[in-house]
Amino acid sequence: MTDVPAVTAPARPYGHGVTLAQALRVWMRIGLLSFGGPAGQIAMMHRVLVEELRWIGETRFLHALNYCMLLPGPEAQQLTVYIGWLMHRTLGGLIAGVLFVLPGVVSIMALSWIYAGLGNVPLVAALFFGLKAAVLAIVLQAVVRLGNKALKNGAMVGIAAAAFAAIFLFDLPFPLIVLGAGVIGFLGGRSGLRAFQVGGGHASAGGKPVADAETLLGEETPDHARPSLAWSLRISAICLVLWFGPILMLGLSLGWDSVYAQIALFFSKMAVVTFGGAYAVLAYVAQQAVENYGWLQPGEMLDGLGMAETTPGPLIMVLQFVGFMGAFRDPGGLPPLLAGTLAGLLATWVTFVPCFLWIFLGAPFVESLRGNRALTSALSAITAAVVGVILNLAIWFALHTLFREVREVQIAGMSIDWPVAATIDLAALVLTAAAVVAIFRFKAGVLPVIGGCAAAGVLLHLIS
Repeated sequence: MTDVPAVTAPARPYGHGVTLAQALRVWMRIGLLSFGGPAGQIAMMHRVLVEELRWIGETRFLHALNYCMLLPGPEAQQLTVYIGWLMHRTLGGLIAGVLFVLPGVVSIMALSWIYAGLGNVPLVAALFFGLKAAVLAIVLQAVVRLGNKALKNGAMVGIAAAAFAAIFLFDLPFPLIVLGAGVIGFLGGRSGLRAFQVGGGHASAGGKPVADAETLLGEETPDHARPSLAWSLRISAICLVLWFGPILMLGLSLGWDSVYAQIALFFSKMAVVTFGGAYAVLAYVAQQAVENYGWLQPGEMLDGLGMAETTPGPLIMVLQFVGFMGAFRDPGGLPPLLAGTLAGLLATWVTFVPCFLWIFLGAPFVESLRGNRALTSALSAITAAVVGVILNLAIWFALHTLFREVREVQIAGMSIDWPVAATIDLAALVLTAAAVVAIFRFKAGVLPVIGGCAAAGVLLHLIS
């Protein structure tokens, strides 16, 4: 009798059983739901990847997040690249990173076309009005969630409070705040203080503790996540060619004074200095785009920011709108809409290609240091500081959403933004309060809240 070969289970090339096709669907879902700025996006990724799917553990998630916080560029997008790379190597990182920004690229481009063709249409403004109320509520929820995860003791709360005071009261630069928090955490970790030993398991969706080792990825470091000099040199060369190749081609073919070469050079520089998220450089970008390059008219940066705040993807996507308008007004022989489209995509390209470089080059070394107590404490302190910084951004956003006029005032020698009480927008206040109640009291999802607020904004416009 002939022996029948046993049926074996299919191979698991990545070790954790999640196929690339399954991951692609999840990253597409995350990209479509990436509203609410970095805090909201990070909280949403935590809910999906850590609590629902249990692909990655709490400690590993925060370790990756802490590294991304140190990098220039959008930390939420870089976090998707990091986790995608950790799960499915380079291709996984590319898929995760591209799908995270793709909905925003499409949305901002469509809105840029409408804006360039129709201007500030009242109906579009009403739509943005409703969306801003929803985004404010989502950001507040994200601050609470991230704070609950990162501020695990009095020391971390103190660091967050100090970071908030440093940026809100004294306007200290974000890199200095991050450096200070990192040094405090490193020294605390080296000294063995219990308050700086932050980490451990996380709570599952059901509320029971789940050890990181029980996640699909586990705690073992995959072979591809180990540092390699050959890999570092190879990936650096590829990313640098993809980054600087188009800039050289544009400069040599069209001239370095062409609008396309200027856009490529300017936004490449922004990609290197955007520590602390988009808000850290938006004022500088607006000033240069209006006064130096003439790409925007005064006030248009706020319109672009409104687009970026209320569409999926990183807030830094507003740079696509700036590039679009720059070439739309100086098309160089091309049809204005085509020129704007190409320039907007160019600005997006030079903004996000460096993000892949930072992750693919640095992540293996960061993974190898996960067991380093002093480094882990430093990164945990940085995360706590970032909670304070994001709280400052949430307050800034609330002031400019709920009040029509915000003035800079001097209090005890410090310059801070202060709302003019008489200019409070009651409709925005009511709509924001409704969104906050829906999210915090009734646990409404992101999309229903955004859709409801957008519809309410349009309805208010139609009946007014």
